[in-house]
Amino acid sequence: MLGVVNLDKPVGPTSHDMVGLLRRLTGTRRIGHAGTLDPLASGVLPILVGAATRFSEELTGGSKRYEAVVRLGARSATDDAEGPIEATGALTPSREAVRESLDAFIGTFEQRPPAFSARKAGGQKGYRAARSGAPIDIPPRTVTVEAIDLLGVQPGPDGQLDVAIDVRCGAGTYIRSIARDVGDALGCGGYLASLRRTEAAGLRASDAIRPERLEELAAAGRLAEAVLPVGALLPLPRVDLDPESARAFRNGSARPIGGAAAGRVVVFGHQVLLGIGSVTDGVLKPDKVVPVAATE
Repeated sequence: MLGVVNLDKPVGPTSHDMVGLLRRLTGTRRIGHAGTLDPLASGVLPILVGAATRFSEELTGGSKRYEAVVRLGARSATDDAEGPIEATGALTPSREAVRESLDAFIGTFEQRPPAFSARKAGGQKGYRAARSGAPIDIPPRTVTVEAIDLLGVQPGPDGQLDVAIDVRCGAGTYIRSIARDVGDALGCGGYLASLRRTEAAGLRASDAIRPERLEELAAAGRLAEAVLPVGALLPLPRVDLDPESARAFRNGSARPIGGAAAGRVVVFGHQVLLGIGSVTDGVLKPDKVVPVAATE
């Protein structure tokens, strides 16, 4: 099998758990995912099947979209609902103040990852150091937030305030950090109460398949119905090769090509995905090639 499963990950399991599910259902070890979701998050988790794992970098690096609830009036050690959580007792802000604070996090800026994250510093992963009681200083990284739409504001537990938002952002953005930093900017503290990824790798949550449906399809011998062609999801210009050029590409040889702009391209031959190449000075050079056996 070669392709992508648009999996709707439920709250609870890890992304690795979902990879294990697909390994069991497909009978293959070559399974990966494009963009981790925390156990407390749900939504689009692109599962890469077979040789599609070669394109993890391209599918992980695109824009993403989330629906989140930021709870103001408390802080969390993990910046999400996993906690431990401590109420601040501070007065919660007005809707107008919340809106202004959210606007300040739109654009490209330096973001500090959560202490409990997989980011590394000094060879240590943040969450491992934090769990040992000796959290490390994880350096900030540049992220881009394209838009934050305020969906609603309503009272939360214990006098806190729940703020529902829709976030469109680039790869590597922590919604947990946005929740924490918005709360700090407002002076009342904040953490991420819930998170659902609604778009990733060109896939939408409205089209995603839940694990129990995958189990049903596998039991009926119809699992292939859930596997989407990876070539259609790759965010690159498309190049179609004639048979001779396709053979050269699969053999790792560079070939002159006309009409293609310089840069990376997704390469097809006879409507079959061959891989990804780079065009320089009118010459196509293979970068990633799908094995012949994977497309037969």
